[in-house]
Amino acid sequence: MAVSNVDRADEQPRAGGTGTERGGAEGSVLVVDDDPTVSEVVAGYLERAGFTVRLAADGPAGLRAAEEHRPDLMVLDLMLPGMDGLEVCRRLRARESGGGRSGGESGDRPVPVIMLTARGDEDDRILGLEVGADDYVTKPFSPRELVLRVRSVLRRAQAGAPSGAPQGGPRLAVAGLTLDPAARRVHKEGRELALTLREFDLLAYFLRHPGQVCDRERLMREVWGWDFGDLSTVTVHVRRLRGKIEDDPGSPQLIQTVWGAGYRFDAAPQAGTAQAGGAEDGRA
Repeated sequence: MAVSNVDRADEQPRAGGTGTERGGAEGSVLVVDDDPTVSEVVAGYLERAGFTVRLAADGPAGLRAAEEHRPDLMVLDLMLPGMDGLEVCRRLRARESGGGRSGGESGDRPVPVIMLTARGDEDDRILGLEVGADDYVTKPFSPRELVLRVRSVLRRAQAGAPSGAPQGGPRLAVAGLTLDPAARRVHKEGRELALTLREFDLLAYFLRHPGQVCDRERLMREVWGWDFGDLSTVTVHVRRLRGKIEDDPGSPQLIQTVWGAGYRFDAAPQAGTAQAGGAEDGRA
């Protein structure tokens, strides 16, 4: 079954839930969408997959719902009444990064966001990633595909480390950056950076593979866990990450573009800190 459109207008709990539950066996998902049909179909598939689902029908209601009962993940439609999905995501990320903490004042990790966008609207997809969405699904979409994406994003959010890397592990310190894999926190010259789930995983992967040229397919496979997808996702996340770790994002010194091949992280680890990398073959 493919779902074609998404839009709706009031927050309400799913049958079988109170609207205040933190989640079922698989976790809790907040679906922000103003189309009742799409909301019910998506919620039904997620519930059958073991998730607790809460619904919000417009942007302000979605923000209130996320603040009152923090979900494990948000499925967010781009086109919403009252406040569009881009602004919802932007405000959610700003709230989480208040005071510079990547998890917000409560110390929680940022809520992963999967954005629903119209097929062919590449600018909208890129804007969604720019404001902090972790993934997107284009319409029309299969609810089963959405469930798989939800599980994939949550698996990475809960793993605490990028694929191929052990849980926790030594802190990495490079060029004024300090990354703590266990706490999922990054500091630049003593100031904590507010990174999204994917940004953190991407930086951790670069730090563990210094000097290696990584093409976008490899990054999508190793960081996102996808064997296929829109490679502009990687491009946007690299640009966002540069904006947070580089002194001059317009002239990056750490994440170098190797034209026609991919990206390379250039920096020698500081003395007395762990040096990661070298475990892979360095293929581009």
